[in-house]
Amino acid sequence: MYLSNITNSMKYCKTILETIGNTPLVQIKKIIPGIKATVLIKVETFNPGNSIKDRMALKMLLDAEANGNLKPGGTIIECTSGNTGMGLAIAAAVRGYKCIFTTTDKQSKEKIDLLKALGADVIVCPTNVHPDDPGSYYSVAKRISSEIPNSFWFNQYDNLSNRQAHYESTGPEIWEQTDGKVTHIVTGVGTGGTISGTARFLKEQNKDIKIWGIDTYGSVFKKYHETGIFDEKEIYPYITEGIGEDILPKNVDFSLIDHFEKVSDKDGALMARKIAREEGMLLGYSAGSAVAGLWQMRAELKEDDVVVVIIHDHGSRYVGKIYNDDWMRERGFLESELRAKDILAKKLKKEFISINPDTAIQEVLRLMRDFDISQLPVMENEEWVGSVGEQQVISALSENRLQISSVRDIMAPALPVVSEDTTVSQLSKIISRQIPAVIVKKTAGDFQIISQYDLIQSL
Repeated sequence: MYLSNITNSMKYCKTILETIGNTPLVQIKKIIPGIKATVLIKVETFNPGNSIKDRMALKMLLDAEANGNLKPGGTIIECTSGNTGMGLAIAAAVRGYKCIFTTTDKQSKEKIDLLKALGADVIVCPTNVHPDDPGSYYSVAKRISSEIPNSFWFNQYDNLSNRQAHYESTGPEIWEQTDGKVTHIVTGVGTGGTISGTARFLKEQNKDIKIWGIDTYGSVFKKYHETGIFDEKEIYPYITEGIGEDILPKNVDFSLIDHFEKVSDKDGALMARKIAREEGMLLGYSAGSAVAGLWQMRAELKEDDVVVVIIHDHGSRYVGKIYNDDWMRERGFLESELRAKDILAKKLKKEFISINPDTAIQEVLRLMRDFDISQLPVMENEEWVGSVGEQQVISALSENRLQISSVRDIMAPALPVVSEDTTVSQLSKIISRQIPAVIVKKTAGDFQIISQYDLIQSL
């Protein structure tokens, strides 16, 4: 919602809260080849807290003020995976409240740091405990709200202002932006506010609109929706953030949801990375899950369908997780690939020898022969200034023995310098006939060389 102050014809928002909503729809194509339907992403990262949760956070706060649950100078208490806390913290900063948030130890460090940056106190609780456990983030939030005077626990799971926010804003926006042509809504389900509020509005406009909820393995939603059975055997730890639950929040209106699709931790993470690299949108973990779920159900779509995928948050929350190769590889989400340090570890000859531009050609030949090396980097004034290869030396000497006296007369450009974490696939793109080797700068600060021969041996 963009509000304006018309004084002297100027247009501006009176507070950051007036920028919440009216987020764009962006079409995606490259990551969903073969899907002929029009697929649009509702890019909620344009909200000030980079998340769709700004909508419901502000609505919950305004309703709490209106009904007297939140009084001037009070303290907001909430259990959050990060994004609702961000929205509440922004609103609290503008309207003058304190914030205490409980979260789980599976949430990214970036989320916790951002909450603290907005002045909130954050209590980290264990993930793998029953919701009724005294140490769960639900129980801790409920307990401290009873202990701190003039405080209110928002409880986004059961606070129906959550889904009302999306009935009043997200649903109407999508209907208007698609000119009423939307046929499918796809979004992750956590508290249930986004999917239920949006679905209620849209189905009031057109009852045939399909609502697809994205669930994760380890969550109870899908089985409960299909059987009416709350099966605790469905509950087990998962990595995906922001979707799935081990409880049934009051905000989830199962009657409005046509289908739940489960997506694995791995598939959600890989799809998020694919969206970033091929569509240019850095989105959160659950966004990857939502698009992966859509891809799994692509056979259900027709060419004239208009699909809106509502995403929840920005990829900056996950730079240490799904956008970190090491984190992905540790969990088996990326194929293990050899790196420069692995090639170096296998080399029998580990001596690193460099020369200076004034080294005599005869000395170069001796070094190559004695140490069985084909490439020598050239350093001057602590900088790599060139390189010399054995064929280069032999050829130059054969053509003009009398005029060539030192390396300076024949050296080629300096070899590229790479880190020891450089992958074999990256090395294979660098090393060529023109660039026969690279210098590897190790973490310890010393150097080694990887030649074309070394690369071939590793493969």
